[in-house]
Amino acid sequence: MSVLVFDLDGTLVSSMEDLVATLNAVMTAAGHAEIPKEDVANMVGMGARVLLQRGLDFNKVSWTEHDIEPLYRDFLEHYSANIAVHTRPFEGVVAALEAFRNDGWKLAVCTNKAEKLTLTLLDALDLARHFDAVVGGDTFPSSKPQAEPLLGAIRRAGGEVEGSIMVGDSETDIKAARNAGIPVIAVDFGYTPVPVHELDPDVVISHFDELPAAVAGLAKAQRSAMA
Repeated sequence: MSVLVFDLDGTLVSSMEDLVATLNAVMTAAGHAEIPKEDVANMVGMGARVLLQRGLDFNKVSWTEHDIEPLYRDFLEHYSANIAVHTRPFEGVVAALEAFRNDGWKLAVCTNKAEKLTLTLLDALDLARHFDAVVGGDTFPSSKPQAEPLLGAIRRAGGEVEGSIMVGDSETDIKAARNAGIPVIAVDFGYTPVPVHELDPDVVISHFDELPAAVAGLAKAQRSAMA
């Protein structure tokens, strides 16, 4: 059984406003300057701890892991309470997920957001019901771009690596797919400092309406390669 594995932030959901609000609430409470939204967009993708590290780097503040821990606890508390104030699925997401399920695909989420936060957000947006598996950045010992969480998502969804496809928005997702040995579709409206066209995904789409054709094309190419 093939699995479509989706990244979350910047792929399935537009979450930047809530991420920016939480990061800046934590930064300002610690006595640091707010970070503009356009700069935060280049910081996300590797989980909250790395986001906080990059926030301190932006403020030219030296840090150790010991410094990050209390900020991380504050981040989790604030973000959990405000996780879906502005966050919504991108246009076309729900219809696409329903169509793929009707076509017999297994669906999974593989994100570097903490698993607990991921589940909370999916529930808040009524998206959890679409997925057979949800893997966060702390579900396995490693996170994307390592292959382990992506392969784990496929396995937990009850699928096989052969025929599965990753859908993401960043270099982290593309590298994870390459490391796992599966094709990758990149959306060009997500959160990445490098345009996805420059990162050599198999296909780039600009709207979820384009996803069925992209998946069908890759599935056909995989079948031809195995013939």
